Amino acid sequence: MKALINGRVDPITSEEFEGNILIDEGKIVDFGPDIEIPDESEVIDVEGKTIVPGFIDAHCHVGISEEGEGWEGEDTNEVYEPITPHLRALDAINPNGIALKEAVKAGVTTINVGPGSANPIGGTFVAIKTAGSSIVDELVIKEPTGLKMATGENPKRVYKEQKKIPSTRMSTAALIREKLFETKDYMENGEEKDFKLEALKPLLERDLPGRIHAHRADDMVSAIRISEEFGFDLILEHCTEGHKIADYIAERDIPVVFGPGLAAKSKRENRERSFKTPGILSKKGIKVALMTDSPVIPIKYLALMAAYSVREGMDKEEALKAITINAAEICGIDDRVGSIEKGKDADLIVVDGDPLELKSTIDMVFIDGEEVDTE
Repeated sequence: MKALINGRVDPITSEEFEGNILIDEGKIVDFGPDIEIPDESEVIDVEGKTIVPGFIDAHCHVGISEEGEGWEGEDTNEVYEPITPHLRALDAINPNGIALKEAVKAGVTTINVGPGSANPIGGTFVAIKTAGSSIVDELVIKEPTGLKMATGENPKRVYKEQKKIPSTRMSTAALIREKLFETKDYMENGEEKDFKLEALKPLLERDLPGRIHAHRADDMVSAIRISEEFGFDLILEHCTEGHKIADYIAERDIPVVFGPGLAAKSKRENRERSFKTPGILSKKGIKVALMTDSPVIPIKYLALMAAYSVREGMDKEEALKAITINAAEICGIDDRVGSIEKGKDADLIVVDGDPLELKSTIDMVFIDGEEVDTE
């Protein structure tokens, strides 16, 4: 049993307090200003420090797009076939990569990893811890956490170069519809098993959300249109021009994963990227999480994404939620992580100041109650 004592604790889902957190067998068993500390506890005094839940990156490609490995470590996109719902990011993650180590140093204890955006339908995401084992299956919190789909420039650029469809936004949407139509018919009449259609069944049964890559407002509207036609739950990924249609998104109660905010405006569809967007969406009542899209932005800068969002108008507590509880809820893992609550995993970071201040230093990181080396 461990006890972190005398800290300033921000549980995220309840009021801040000065006090203690009690950990046993990797779980938070109690917390509060005056909780009793058993005599046999390993006591860690964090007086003058701040304790918050471990940060969560709700959308990245860490482990499947490996840093420092070149083409050999690049497994993000299957670019020779546009419809690949049967792919699983889990099968490509190297848990011993550079980026996972950098994530831990930055207090990122959970990442949601998915395929890239070359494919109109690309495969499934998985949520994993960033340390604890060299066997990726032992890091999994939940798999799958969503089905990656994509609109906009990326699919049409990739396949136009190969002289295949989709080479337009129309054909991207049509391919998605065609495969979902086949899946619906398969669910009603299919007899022989079809591997790809089996992978799409959970989407139409609403057991798995569609996580659709969309930067431009019109691409987001197309994604919403398709989700409403086929009745599946939708998460908008990137949402660069979300500020233009904030009311439209809010009316439909669609969650958003915004980012990567620090990336260059390298293509036409993200020319209006701004850190003002998360605050605009949040103020409309939309649930917002943030992403690094690592390696687009290094995973270690996740908290910086939140800090920039605050500078551009997002409420500070909402920005913290965007990399903790909101990210957990959007990924469907809030029963385990995202806040300091009894029964949740003891994934905690101890900071010598405001966790969103650049000058603050992360002193300790705990994953499943065990302190992780950040050197």
